Amino acid sequence: MVDMIIEPKIRGFICTTAHPDGCELHVQKQIDYVKSKPSLEDAPKCVLVVGASTGYGLASRIVAAFGGKASTIGIFFEREGSERKPASAGWYNSVVFEAAAEKEGLYAKSFNGDAFSNEIKREVIATIQKDLGQVDMIVYSLASPRRVDPVTGQIYKSVLKPTKSQFTDKNLNTDKKEIESVTIESATEEEIAQTIKVMGGEDWKMWIEALSEAGVLADNFQTVAYSYIGPKITWEIYTDGTIGHAKLDLEKTAQELNNQFGSGKAVISINKALVTQASSAIPVVPLYISILYKVMKSKGLHEKCVEQIYRLFADHLCSTDGSQFDEKGRIRIDNWEMREDVQAEVVRIWKEITTETIDELADFAGYQKEFYNLFGFDFPEIDYNKDTAPIRPIPSLLR
Repeated sequence: MVDMIIEPKIRGFICTTAHPDGCELHVQKQIDYVKSKPSLEDAPKCVLVVGASTGYGLASRIVAAFGGKASTIGIFFEREGSERKPASAGWYNSVVFEAAAEKEGLYAKSFNGDAFSNEIKREVIATIQKDLGQVDMIVYSLASPRRVDPVTGQIYKSVLKPTKSQFTDKNLNTDKKEIESVTIESATEEEIAQTIKVMGGEDWKMWIEALSEAGVLADNFQTVAYSYIGPKITWEIYTDGTIGHAKLDLEKTAQELNNQFGSGKAVISINKALVTQASSAIPVVPLYISILYKVMKSKGLHEKCVEQIYRLFADHLCSTDGSQFDEKGRIRIDNWEMREDVQAEVVRIWKEITTETIDELADFAGYQKEFYNLFGFDFPEIDYNKDTAPIRPIPSLLR
C-alpha cells in the first residue's frame, strides 16, 4: 500500500482532497462531544440515515449511535481512495464512524451508492429485514446536485437561483477574501421544477413508502428531514429561490406522510446556518455565515452540526412535549440564530462590512477553519507533512 502526503486542493467552493487522519480527528471530536452529554432518554433504537457521511446527516448518525446506543444504517455516495488519490471526506468519516461503533459494540452498516435508486432501497430493506427487523427512525439528509428518476430514468439537475427576478447583492469571494457584488439571473420554470425533483420531498416519500410496504417500519417510527429558512438577507437566493421551492415541497411531503401514516410521524427540522459542503455552494450564504458566527460566538450561542443535532434529539425528537413545533408543525432548532438581537446585529454588520473590515466585523477565520475541517485539514494536532495511507476500507460496506 502506497502512502502519500495529502494537501488541500481548493476548487471554487469545494476541496477536492481530504485527509484521512484529519477526518478521523474531526469525527472523533464529534463522538467525544456526544459521549460527554447525558444519554438520550427514549431514543430510537434502529436508525436509517439517508445522506449519512457529512454535515447534519453524519451528526445525526453519531448522535443516534453514541447518544442513544442505536443500531444504524447509513447511505451515502462517496469516492473510495486509491494509491493515486485520496478518498472523499465522507468516505473517511464513515470509516471512522464504523470503527468507533464497532469498538463500543454498536451495530453499523453502510451503503455507498445512489440513494435515489430502487436498487439501493431494495438492498437496504433486505438488510433491515435480515439484521434488524424494523427501523424506528429515518433521518433524511440528502443533498445532491442531480437525481435520476428511478421510474422514468430521466435526469434532473438542481440550480441555486432566485425565482422572482434578477438578484444582485454582496457576496464573499472566499478564495480572495474579498467582498464583491454578485448578480444571478432568475430561474426558469423548468429549472424550478427540476430543483424540486432533486431536492424536494418525492424521494423522501418513496423511501418511507418502500419501507412501509416491506413491513420494516416500526409502529412508533418517526422520520425527520432537514430544512432551512434563514433571515431576509438570504431569502432571494434561498427561501424565495429555487432551493426554497424545493423545501416547500419537502414540507408538503411531511404533511402527506402524516396524513398517510399518522400525525407526528414526519417532521421538518429547520436548522441553523452552518459551514457544510452544501451551504458553501450558495451565493451570499458564506458572507452571512461569517457575520453570523461573529455575532453568535460573542453571545455564547454558537453551535456546530453535532451540538445542534444533539439538541434536536434531546429537546425534540426524544421529547413528548408538544410545544416543540411552530405554527406550521416544524421544529425550530434555528431559534438561537433567529433571535431578534442576533439578527439585528447581523443586519447592522451586513450594511457596514467591506473587504477592509472583514476580520473586524465577521468571523472569516472561523468560517475558513470550519470549511477546511470538513475535509480533515487545519487541525493543529495533525502533522500534514507526514505520509499517510489514502486507502481506508469501510468494514461493513455492502455496495
